[in-house]
Amino acid sequence: MKLPPGPKTPSWLLNLQFETDPFGYMDSISQSYGDIVTIILGSTPIVYVSNPLGIKEIFTNTKEITARGELNQDFAFLTGNQGILQLDGLCHKHRRKLLMQAFHGDRMQACGRRICELTEKIMSSLAFAKHFVAYPTIEDITLRVGIEVVMGLREGERYEKIKYLFAEIIKYQQSILYQLMMKLPFLPKGLDRWSPRRYLLHLREELFSLLETEVQERRQQADSSRTDMLNDLIFARDEAGEALSDEEIRDLLLSPIFAAQDASATAIAWALYWIHRLPVVKEKLLQELDNLGEHPDPMHIVALPYLSAVCNEALRIYPTQLFAFPRLVESPVEIMGYELSPGTVLIGNIYRTHQREDLYPQPQQFQPERFLKKQFSPYEFLPFGGGTRVCIGGSFALFEMKLVLATILSNYQLTLVDKRPEKPKFGGLISYPASGVKMFMHGRRQHQGQSKPLVAGLL
Repeated sequence: MKLPPGPKTPSWLLNLQFETDPFGYMDSISQSYGDIVTIILGSTPIVYVSNPLGIKEIFTNTKEITARGELNQDFAFLTGNQGILQLDGLCHKHRRKLLMQAFHGDRMQACGRRICELTEKIMSSLAFAKHFVAYPTIEDITLRVGIEVVMGLREGERYEKIKYLFAEIIKYQQSILYQLMMKLPFLPKGLDRWSPRRYLLHLREELFSLLETEVQERRQQADSSRTDMLNDLIFARDEAGEALSDEEIRDLLLSPIFAAQDASATAIAWALYWIHRLPVVKEKLLQELDNLGEHPDPMHIVALPYLSAVCNEALRIYPTQLFAFPRLVESPVEIMGYELSPGTVLIGNIYRTHQREDLYPQPQQFQPERFLKKQFSPYEFLPFGGGTRVCIGGSFALFEMKLVLATILSNYQLTLVDKRPEKPKFGGLISYPASGVKMFMHGRRQHQGQSKPLVAGLL
């Protein structure tokens, strides 16, 4: 076996360097060792690849390389043992197909209007001439959208409890206290009395219970006319023709809502930051939006080329998912000239691929025009991963991102509060804005002498 080069630094020190400055660490490692790097974790070689040709080899080789669900087991604590990330083979393929029904066809048209409505409703509740933090505000929008698309819930006591629990779990995991406690060597990392995960366990149990109750009640009141993901799963049959269990359905609901809430909100918050930091970008975007006239169809909005380019560039420069989900070498295989043995873990480094000078000149500059000049391959631009583990909601996340941004920009005058550059902060898989993007709400945007809402009859 010939492993790619990599640092000989002890794994604990590498982890510390990564946690202190993940982006600086990855940039430094790439500069020292190139676009295929080996990190030894215990006795397991982990090979990170940021070369498009190497990534293509990993994603397309499903014979010697597998995307095992057990490699994602760390996420099972919150997404369940039967969630989409933990499934394998035909079962994984079948469940993905079931879940993706919610993101196609006529449903998207109705969903697009609802995204605009929710965005307008939440933004209009903000006080004018006041500061606000964009990230939690956007997170409220994306969580509401996620719960509606996945579960079909819009209101009621259970809806409010479920919304609170999803938000609290993310908030607690991102808190300084939790992150500090997880790093303290003398604290247990399991579920002991003093473990920082103990409170998460409490939130998890409460959330799982509420979801199971909703599944059971919806099964008893089966209504084939409903168009949410939960309804699709209730009426679905597995590979053997059997109905899915309540526990299976519960677990399958979790990942899509967490992703809709956290990853989508992060991407939109970053886009708001870049748009308002660069006046030329904002001016071009507003001109494109205004050219649609009053009350544009959401499907016309999502087709706008410059808006699409802005969203793609936001996802490129700080991708919400820094790494693709890991793969495992099952039998000897050659990747980029290196012979890798069974047991080697392969990970596509999305962040470093998006920072390649040969693909993206001046990669740390926000330049949406690069996406108008060139169409990148799915191995060059891969904000949602790729292959069999590509995010099932990636297309929907981009759809939602465009409509939320269009609604905000068309209707509200905002400016950034802080002139200093926004710093990224890494947590779990997500790279979110460290300060949350602090903004000032001036009021409704006036043009052509009157306020123009994005969609007629929003409220």
